[in-house]
Amino acid sequence: MAASTGRGRLFLLALLGFLREASGSLGAGPSRDDDLLLPYPRARARVPRDCTRVHAGSREHESWPPPPGTPGAGGPAVHTFVSHFGDRAVAGHLTRVGAPLRAFSVLEPGGPGGCAVKRRATVEETARAAGCSAAQNGGFFRMSTGECLGNVVSDGRLVSSSGGLQNAQFGIRRDGTLVTGYLSEEEVLDTENPFVQLLSGVVWLIRNGSVYINESQATECDETQETGSFSKFVNVISARTAVGHDRKGQLVLFHADGQTEQRGINLWEMAEFLLKQDVVNAINLDGGGSATFVLNGTLASYPSDHCQDNMWRCPRRVSTVVCVHEPRCQPPDCHGHGTCVEGRCQCTGRFWRGAGCGELDCGPSNCSGHGLCTESGCRCEAGWMGTNCSEECPLGWHGPGCQKPCECEHQCPCDPQTGNCSVSPVKQCLQSFEQGEASLFTRTAWLALTLALVFLLLVSTAANVALLLGSRAERLRHLDGDYVYHPLREMNGELLAAEKEQPGGSCNPFKD
Repeated sequence: MAASTGRGRLFLLALLGFLREASGSLGAGPSRDDDLLLPYPRARARVPRDCTRVHAGSREHESWPPPPGTPGAGGPAVHTFVSHFGDRAVAGHLTRVGAPLRAFSVLEPGGPGGCAVKRRATVEETARAAGCSAAQNGGFFRMSTGECLGNVVSDGRLVSSSGGLQNAQFGIRRDGTLVTGYLSEEEVLDTENPFVQLLSGVVWLIRNGSVYINESQATECDETQETGSFSKFVNVISARTAVGHDRKGQLVLFHADGQTEQRGINLWEMAEFLLKQDVVNAINLDGGGSATFVLNGTLASYPSDHCQDNMWRCPRRVSTVVCVHEPRCQPPDCHGHGTCVEGRCQCTGRFWRGAGCGELDCGPSNCSGHGLCTESGCRCEAGWMGTNCSEECPLGWHGPGCQKPCECEHQCPCDPQTGNCSVSPVKQCLQSFEQGEASLFTRTAWLALTLALVFLLLVSTAANVALLLGSRAERLRHLDGDYVYHPLREMNGELLAAEKEQPGGSCNPFKD
């Protein structure tokens, strides 16, 4: 009985060990990298992006304006599909991102510097470390070394340069413009509106709403160098990935499960599928065993590479990953002049502007063309002053902001910009000085005369008021004194008596 129990325990331990080993192989076992889908023949030692180099000028590409800013936009919308292509049922994922500039990044495995040291990691490992809500493999790389191929710009850093080699590109510029197509080295390195995200693919699938595969084959590889393998790369069924955008300016990621020559889709079928999803520009990314899709940190696709023990399927380690994450500010630190709030920079200070708070703006007049806009406002050039540098220096002042007084003899004026004294003859300057004195004296005389007249007027007014008050007082005094009453009759009687005493006894004609 005891022996039987011991054998049971040993069997159980062995079984648990087998399951643990099997689960470890399924989840994180190394890939054999056996499902290779290369655009160029290995026998000729060709690698992607070894076609014609273009260092300067403008190449054929499409630029699409960013979608209108919407608060809270940027979270991915992931759709899982199982669609029929011919007689084949193919499973995959289509992801849309509403705010590409703030919610999409091209990543190097293991963080910055991964391409430089040719480091590779699975999409799942990179997505977990970076906090990606959705992620898939990115551009092509050299299988033997892990070296990133083509152009790679990650969050504003130029990671890898193709040196002008012509293969399909997809990128996002600093202002949010989406760019798809071919670019010269000069355009990739543009500093006026630089790329903040950029990666290379092989084959421009859709251009401005039309399938562009035939034209792309002719551009990306010279016809005289074709051996037939590039055509096979286009037409063979396999696992596929792509990146592009729709008519609304939303970024679109595409992934389809498959295995080269056994299951999956070709580039024509992928392009037609994307057209039905309203995609207007798209490029093909690395496929085959590299094709991987991770959702919320968990592998959501079926890898085509075998694990080392050949029993399980394992995801391949890749050199670039495209990541959809929570909206972030661009740049993350808002150029040091703002605070990142829900993926948008809120600028500090009165004059910092722009989506990333990296532009100084002193108002519509912009210092009137006579000054420099700074954090504290307009810094006026010599000879100008005012909040917008729109006023010239007054007579006797010069320099930036008109802060310096002229130092010329006899109070002569100076140049408002340089401060140099007037080149006029000294006699003319003295004459102006004398005229100024005469003018000053005349003004003084007029002022004195005016004051004298005002003083006399005040004195006259005071005198008149005094006389008026005195006369009134005199009248009041007489009213209070004795008056003699002379009746009118008596006065008339005295007059009549006097008339009677006159001699001659003349006859009065009015007497009865």
